[in-house]
Amino acid sequence: MAAPRAQRADARRNIAAILDAATECLARDPEMSIAGIAAAAGVGRITLYGHFKTRADLVDAVLVRTVQQCDEILDATDTSGDPAGALGRLVASSWQLVHQFRNILLAAQRELPAERIRGVHDRILSRVQSLIEQGQRAGTFRRDLPQQWLITTAYSLMHAAAEDTAAGRLDADDAAGLITATLLAAFTPHQGG
Repeated sequence: MAAPRAQRADARRNIAAILDAATECLARDPEMSIAGIAAAAGVGRITLYGHFKTRADLVDAVLVRTVQQCDEILDATDTSGDPAGALGRLVASSWQLVHQFRNILLAAQRELPAERIRGVHDRILSRVQSLIEQGQRAGTFRRDLPQQWLITTAYSLMHAAAEDTAAGRLDADDAAGLITATLLAAFTPHQGG
């Protein structure tokens, strides 16, 4: 009777080891092979495929787990008070995570539909939406553009900065300030004519 319980515990340990190894491997190399991930996890390819039927399934699980962990980190970011200041703090926190896990996103873009990737970001994007709503109520952020467009602008700019940093066109230390300045320019209502 203890064998099925031990097997389930063993399976849970294997899944955790696979996800840990896949996260680490894909963060280093978005094209890491399944064989490389299995070896890093200390399991065989057959064991890995027993838990994740395809590379896309594994990448999806890594993306979901990574974004959930990032969302938990962002919970500690103070988004109260002045909306412009709160946006700067949220961008600074988010930028570090986007930059750190950029290769996982690249792996996801190669394996998953764009809508799935965007959907995984829903909780983080709802945080951005809440901040935009706060800024619109305070008159700090513009109301003449669709709110969804402002959210898309923030999401797209953050990921574009990660691409430029990886390509050497942007210094990672400058990115958060540039992203914040660009978003504030885009979000601030126009004064007069």
